[in-house]
Amino acid sequence: MTASLPVLTLAETRVLGTLLEKQRTVPDTYPLSLNTLVAGCNQKTSRQPVLELRNADVAQALDALKDAGLAVEVSGSRVPRFEHRMEKVLAVPGQAAALLAVLMLRGPQTAGELRLNCERLHRFADISSVEAFLDELAGRTLVVELPRLPGARESRWSHLLSGRPTVSEAPAAIPRGCHDELFELKARVAMLEDEIGELRGLLAGLRADLGG
Repeated sequence: MTASLPVLTLAETRVLGTLLEKQRTVPDTYPLSLNTLVAGCNQKTSRQPVLELRNADVAQALDALKDAGLAVEVSGSRVPRFEHRMEKVLAVPGQAAALLAVLMLRGPQTAGELRLNCERLHRFADISSVEAFLDELAGRTLVVELPRLPGARESRWSHLLSGRPTVSEAPAAIPRGCHDELFELKARVAMLEDEIGELRGLLAGLRADLGG
């Protein structure tokens, strides 16, 4: 990991990943208010693990991210709003930032899983392009390829913004014999569930901002 950056906590990585995700998926509401950010961090879909962060937890994480230069508070609204600075601070292109965000939000994943899960943030042409960006990030010690799990067809990747993970942190591998078509169909269904969960979280945040 970049030597000048601190090791981030789980809450800090969740906040940072959520800021980048929402910038790409709901740009009309970005930068995010604290309430909307809390709702995004606590989504039940597209999050591993699912968290129940309080406003105070997210505010504390924001303070740490601001100290590291990874997030800032912006003016121009009656409600304080926040945005990330990850691409600038880490000096990574948007494609790499999308991969890091999905790894922060969902935990270790294969290159194929990352390609599907990144689709709403950046659409990669093929797995080879995902692997190329992962290799570049690995060369900068921002991600690491984990040892292949027993029965797994592919290795999983993890970000290193929170330090080096243990192998046990990786979710269970897809069983051998699982058809690619079935996996992709499940991924598309999960994407629709993500969108619904995101809209629910956005609505909850807006209601909180309006005092409803």
